Amino acid sequence: MRTEVVVNKTKVALTQENRILTGAQAVVQAIIDEGSDLMFGYPGGAIMPVYDALYDVEDQLTHILTRHEQGAVHAAQGYARATGKVGICLATSGPGATNLITGIADAQIDSTPLVCITGQVHSHLLGSDAFQETDVIGISMPITKWNFQVTRAEEIPSAIAKAFYIARSGRPGPVLVDITKDAQFGSLEYVYKPFEGMRSYQPKPKLDLSAVRSAAQLINSAKKPLVLFGQGVILSNAEQEFKQFIEKSGIPSAWTIMGLSALDSDHYLNVGMLGMHGNYAPNKLTNECDVLIAVGMRFDDRVTGDLSRYAKQAKIIHIEIDPAEIDKNVKTDVAVLGDAKEALLELTEVIQLRDHSGWLKDFRNLESEEYDTVIREELNPSLDELTMGEVIQAINEKTNGDAIIVTDVGQHQMVSCRYAKFKKSKSFITSGGLGTMGFCLPAAIGAKMGQPLREVIAVIGDGGFQMTIQELGTIFQTKTPVKIVVLNNEFLGMVRQWQELFFEKRYASTTMVNPDFQTIVKGYGIEARKVTRREDLNSAVGEMIRHEGAYFLEVMVGKENNVFPMIETGASVSEIRLK
Repeated sequence: MRTEVVVNKTKVALTQENRILTGAQAVVQAIIDEGSDLMFGYPGGAIMPVYDALYDVEDQLTHILTRHEQGAVHAAQGYARATGKVGICLATSGPGATNLITGIADAQIDSTPLVCITGQVHSHLLGSDAFQETDVIGISMPITKWNFQVTRAEEIPSAIAKAFYIARSGRPGPVLVDITKDAQFGSLEYVYKPFEGMRSYQPKPKLDLSAVRSAAQLINSAKKPLVLFGQGVILSNAEQEFKQFIEKSGIPSAWTIMGLSALDSDHYLNVGMLGMHGNYAPNKLTNECDVLIAVGMRFDDRVTGDLSRYAKQAKIIHIEIDPAEIDKNVKTDVAVLGDAKEALLELTEVIQLRDHSGWLKDFRNLESEEYDTVIREELNPSLDELTMGEVIQAINEKTNGDAIIVTDVGQHQMVSCRYAKFKKSKSFITSGGLGTMGFCLPAAIGAKMGQPLREVIAVIGDGGFQMTIQELGTIFQTKTPVKIVVLNNEFLGMVRQWQELFFEKRYASTTMVNPDFQTIVKGYGIEARKVTRREDLNSAVGEMIRHEGAYFLEVMVGKENNVFPMIETGASVSEIRLK
């Protein structure tokens, strides 16, 4: 095979034996050699050589032009979360690179595999405050799994290979490779070798079978065990192993918001959501269980409440791939360090077949109490105002639990977590640890591009929608058939709820005076509809789902509706409020 490329304005013949590329071409070819075919980004001066190289490989590597670099990184996150693959984003130096930072921080705390590539000024200008120079390596160091600055063209293949390996291995996360412009213009003899590891980095600890046996002894003797599972089950592709483990052990299982969809919503051992706005039973009974088994979750403060009063009566088993998470927040009795899939396989072999139906009945009793106090009114309201829960329930009915739901951050996020139903894993995508408003719209675009055969529904508040509303332009240009539902209460709802409960209804800077979303969306060529009456809701949701292209559904919901249950800051999980 013989092709030609231009290196320093000279045509060079390429063969398998002699493959001379520019640094920019090496960046693109390395991404292709990693098996990737989609990336998101925004061009600029310092990354222009890479964009020029992309022009020649459009049939192999699709680049999606977003309307902002933040949109690019969130879209890459959505793609990664929906597919399990590495998301890729591209940006120029200076403001282009810094506009990625929020998304990179979001990906770090939510364990999302990303490779972020930024352009940089010429190497001889580094440190001179050159035009659009920013120390993105220094800025991103605390929020990346690894970062590296390339100043020579010959470093590019190995840097890209290492970036992909680190991003996807072990506990996934974002990496950043910053490439100076002269490295992009330089030439090299291109050879690509997938990265195979290094002594200083052990992504997957060797499973300690003695720890597995110790965990099994506690589980086998437990009278009131409780499983808490997080995204680690999804990241390790351990959904089937997890299901087998809980069914053999008979243990009630509750999830973090990042673990949602790892287990079928209707599974008989699924007892609901943990945390500040989670379900009543799993929060309340955390402080009554005798053995607590945490699988692939990190005991975030939103889950634990007051740590000094968290599960003090229980023996703690923690199955976790990242040693930094062991004993970080909650002291464990047995730490099973390793990949969740491997650990659950071994653990299921040595536990006993158990029946905890009596203990499970305690959860059902509290579920009934929560339904009577909270859920019935949310899903079947007596007031004329529409509720967010009604909208999510209508989506459930029209999608049969098969859709991917992407949310932004706020009240609608917690309502979606509480009421959305799922039958498949990787079906719920949200910003968990960082809580990034503006995440949803671009993340939904990325999710839909990664899973084109699945329905993808973005559920957004009126506040978060306006933070990345420009990404409607990306939908318009790419014709991505994502469905958008804005739950409009004309407030920054979650902050307003706290102001109502804890600041004497002093609604400081939370009232939203919104534009006409219908007019804006229609300007982007997107079909749109607005619902203000209950009798129109089901037909509108049905119309949205049936529509072949992108669709925008705005639903006006109650302005001062609150999300309950709720654990107040500083309270114990057992002090969860139903109203």
